[in-house]
Amino acid sequence: MRMTRRSLLGATILAAATARSLPAFAAPRTVSRPVGAHWVEGTAPATHAGQTFGLAWPRGALNRRRSLAVRDAGGRAVPAQSWVTATWPDGSVKWTAHALPADVMPGATLTVAPGTAPAPAAALRVKERTDAVVITSGDLRWHIARSGDAVVRQAAYGARVVLRDVSLVGEVRQGAPDGPRIALKGRIERVTVEQQGPVRAVVKIEGRHVAGDRTMLPFVVRLYAYAGSPGLRIVHSFIHDVDPAQWFVSGLGVRGSVPMAAPLHDRHIRLALAEDAMFVEAVRPLTGLRRDPGEATRSAQIAGKATPPLADMAKPVGELIERIPAWGDLSLAQLSAGGFTLRKRTAPGHAWIDAAEGTRAPGFGYVGSPAGGAAIASRWFWERHPGEIAIGGAAGDAANLTLWLWSPQAPAMDLRPYRGVMGMEAFAAQNEGLAVTYEDYEPGWDSATGIARTSELMLWAFPETPATDRLQALANLASSPPQLVADADGLHDARVFGHWSLPDGSTPNRVAIEDQLTNLVDFYAGEVERRHWYGFWNHGDVMHSYDADRHQWRYDIGGFAWANSELSPDLWLWMQALRTGGGQAYRLAEAMTRHTGEVDVYHTGRFKGMGTRHGVQHWSDSSKQPRVSNAAYRRIYYYLTADERVGDLMRDLLESDRTLTNVEIGRKVPGGVKQVLPAGTIEMSFGTVWCSLAAAWLTEWERTGERRWRDRLTAGMDSIGRLKNGWIAGSAPYDLASGRFVGPGDRVSLSHLNSVFGAVEINAELLQLLDVPRYRAAWLDYCRYYNAPRAEFEARYGPRRGSENLSEAHSRLTAFVAHETGDAGLASRAASEFYGGRAGLGVAPGDPRRTLPGGVVEWPGVSTNAASQWGLAAIENLALIPAAIDAGRLRGRRSGAGE
Repeated sequence: MRMTRRSLLGATILAAATARSLPAFAAPRTVSRPVGAHWVEGTAPATHAGQTFGLAWPRGALNRRRSLAVRDAGGRAVPAQSWVTATWPDGSVKWTAHALPADVMPGATLTVAPGTAPAPAAALRVKERTDAVVITSGDLRWHIARSGDAVVRQAAYGARVVLRDVSLVGEVRQGAPDGPRIALKGRIERVTVEQQGPVRAVVKIEGRHVAGDRTMLPFVVRLYAYAGSPGLRIVHSFIHDVDPAQWFVSGLGVRGSVPMAAPLHDRHIRLALAEDAMFVEAVRPLTGLRRDPGEATRSAQIAGKATPPLADMAKPVGELIERIPAWGDLSLAQLSAGGFTLRKRTAPGHAWIDAAEGTRAPGFGYVGSPAGGAAIASRWFWERHPGEIAIGGAAGDAANLTLWLWSPQAPAMDLRPYRGVMGMEAFAAQNEGLAVTYEDYEPGWDSATGIARTSELMLWAFPETPATDRLQALANLASSPPQLVADADGLHDARVFGHWSLPDGSTPNRVAIEDQLTNLVDFYAGEVERRHWYGFWNHGDVMHSYDADRHQWRYDIGGFAWANSELSPDLWLWMQALRTGGGQAYRLAEAMTRHTGEVDVYHTGRFKGMGTRHGVQHWSDSSKQPRVSNAAYRRIYYYLTADERVGDLMRDLLESDRTLTNVEIGRKVPGGVKQVLPAGTIEMSFGTVWCSLAAAWLTEWERTGERRWRDRLTAGMDSIGRLKNGWIAGSAPYDLASGRFVGPGDRVSLSHLNSVFGAVEINAELLQLLDVPRYRAAWLDYCRYYNAPRAEFEARYGPRRGSENLSEAHSRLTAFVAHETGDAGLASRAASEFYGGRAGLGVAPGDPRRTLPGGVVEWPGVSTNAASQWGLAAIENLALIPAAIDAGRLRGRRSGAGE
């Protein structure tokens, strides 16, 4: 059938009235218990650098005009700043964010309720000038430049400047990884004050790195100031927008200049080492000399205090002090996850001297004197190797303090394709490659141009050298930042993120399921460490499938290598974190969100808005799809933390459907004549594509209240519902302008992938928020018939076409329709499907893991596919059909599962 533009527009006009204003049908809820939060690790930290956390509210429970108060564990109101991050369709508040000052310790838990928040002891003040943004916190002033090369022009206490010219620095090599080094410096193009409250201020800085007359590597840097903190949190994001065959990034970092007016022996160096050890030295050391300068001198230098005058030192040290070498340059380089080296030298042109080495440094360095100093630190320092803390010129008028996210001591980034064409210029040969290595390959599509990476840093300015234990506490804080997270009970009461269950061990079946959920998270956390899934571009991802013959994950076998969100491990970990209150699942999900939303997605260029299917390199597979860039994998982290960078990433996806006019997902599928579609129309699957896009539209509607995103959702929903076979059709022509599917939709096309990339969870939310009867009926039919016996399916739709894999994962579809219709027979069927063990993880007593020689741990049958989909099915089925789950029979049978 050839579709004309006239018939397409006719369908759009016909449905216009139904898409204008559709009421939400879910009844308002009231708060049944206090809305609260706790620390993600379960215990209160000794210190924090300021907190931002999110809370959910039941529909209709909170008017957005109500002010909110945060109360500590003792019920006392504490200084806080609160704002709305999302609303329900009726305008009531759905999500709020709350910021606490760094000097407020609320205890192990806190609660939030309508009320008035007291002011912080020293409120932040933000002044926007034509040349700079000035943030004042107590006696400390940060001058943030609006133009030029320095993102922070200076930090000062009164008239005393303790830090200058904090800039983005780097270097590239041209032509080859060992080509000549070309220096880079970040140049500011735009500065926006995003928030300026008494507790929290946020400044967004955008620009590009510059090398001569060439610009590259666009960046977004956000600076976060909190009342009560002498530091700035830095969220540093950049896009790798260059040709990886021509440009090789060999350094990327942040550098500041620390004035050094004190005598050389009163200039202090502090570098955090492994296991809570601190390198404590001076530029000119006065300890360990042949002649003892005296207890007072030695103690003052080690404590970071001013030493006695030279004349008061024991002779002859004061008289011969110029004969003692001054060590002006230091470098702590973490070039692998397993080891760092610390070296120092007196000056350029002289030899480096080994000072220390160890395993895993937290990534913290300080340089200063009794007159002031600065420290810088990086989160995930050793996990994101190769990094470096460098101090240079400390024997001069100013010391350079640099945190290298990618150390120039390491080989340059090599993001070229890992393989050649191998005769696969044409689709037929490419399909042969897919058949043997599971890699979807096409020349030129395995490009890293357009991927990104976000790093988290801390920068502090001090009026004097802090005590060593204080600096050690800051090093630990930066490497493992404390985080408040919403209580599971409150989130569950608010009915956010679809259907999920709280942990419950009240029956034998539930105990077995809960144990398995815990085991799976433990297993993957353990594999990250055992397999060293670390490195600047790799940290946060996990592998797809295991090779039991080599006792190794299939890191070098096509699509079996890095998971890249395949079958929603992000979503599984977030759901487990939601229900358990954080912990290990939260930290795994957090790192995965930072990875998959940046490294696995294109942020510029022809693939902008698309993600890359799983592969040997995170960008190597030629299948570029919205199912990977999916906002469903980011939105939970956004609402729990109000993280602005993740908010940007989701907003960037709002019009990524336009990219599909040039990036055809099914380009290699053989057989069949493709339908000729009018301009502005593309074939779009309902689950892997439309639901992935719908996640971004839903989030933007909730965040802004803009009706065009609601209308785009309802247009797609209503038009799917009008197709003859609804969701069973699998896909249909999609009009980009109207957001509607068109055509008869009379085919049968089932894919085991269509609903396992967040579609189940997004649909649960859409049906909660939007009353679109036709769509509801179409989705319930899909849920009823995907796993239905073949005879039952064919009696309704005719011959079944498509895959029937992942029936265990799809048991939650059967459970959903059983829950919605009250059909006990369907509930029993769903439980049987879940316990069938066809994902390789059928629950049974006992632990299937085994330890091999050398400490290698195996869990036969585990793959990212199986783990994530089994986990989601378990969590959702326990919420939807608990009685049937209790009555079902545990099975221990396992069989392979995959795509």
